[in-house]
Amino acid sequence: MIPAPFEYVRAGSVEEAVAALSADPDAKLLAGGHSLLPAMRLRIVRVSTLVDIGRLSDLSYVREDGDAIAIGALTRHHDVANSEALQAGCPIVAYAASQIGDPAVRHMGTIGGSVAHGDPAGDLPAVLLALDASFVITGAAGATRTVDAASFFTGLLSTALAPNELLTEVRVPKTSGGWSFLKFNRRAQDWALVGVSAVAANGGVRVGLTNMGLTPLRAAGVEAAVEGGADPAAAAAHADEGTAPADDAFASAEYRRALSKVLVERALREAMG
Repeated sequence: MIPAPFEYVRAGSVEEAVAALSADPDAKLLAGGHSLLPAMRLRIVRVSTLVDIGRLSDLSYVREDGDAIAIGALTRHHDVANSEALQAGCPIVAYAASQIGDPAVRHMGTIGGSVAHGDPAGDLPAVLLALDASFVITGAAGATRTVDAASFFTGLLSTALAPNELLTEVRVPKTSGGWSFLKFNRRAQDWALVGVSAVAANGGVRVGLTNMGLTPLRAAGVEAAVEGGADPAAAAAHADEGTAPADDAFASAEYRRALSKVLVERALREAMG
């Protein structure tokens, strides 16, 4: 299908992008476009103004900052996957980025676009949730605020971003323990039916779930079981607690619940090895 008519603005800076968003409450940002453009073509999303930020090169970087690694929001998945800083300091992010879609998607899609879209089936949101990552947001007059991952994803395709705000940076902690990123899909480029991200830290483990609800989720029951001394199999039995997986043409909710337990057990054994 053809998208509904819209105006096009190419922003030359973060300030110009925020000004364009402030001028039109129905404006949307265009980064890599892999999530927004298909939705526009299907007319699931109608945009009055498309604000293109894809050429803001100052938002494309990966750099170490003390105990954290800062990733510019417009950093392509390919560059995240091949970043030496991330491969050494937070390898689960680099690995997860390398598993997104196919090479064409990884060379165009951005980490900021993936996060801001807020899709519970996306690979990176659950990884960032398990890492307790934080997000730097820029609004009017250059004002910035930082939101932690636990507070950022608010609903289906909804986040803590205001209509006139721009996600400018993703910050992840450096990790030294074990980790695991697993997902199950029908084809390599498909969305995951279920995904699991596990990060070992401080004698415990943090577990993020993909496509098990309206937002990426933490498997709190699993984390508590591990903290209480449960082995991976026993802890994984709690994987679907507090979840609400979809029941659709790709998989039933019952299947997703069973699959989450299998993947969580495998991820725990790998991360806690």
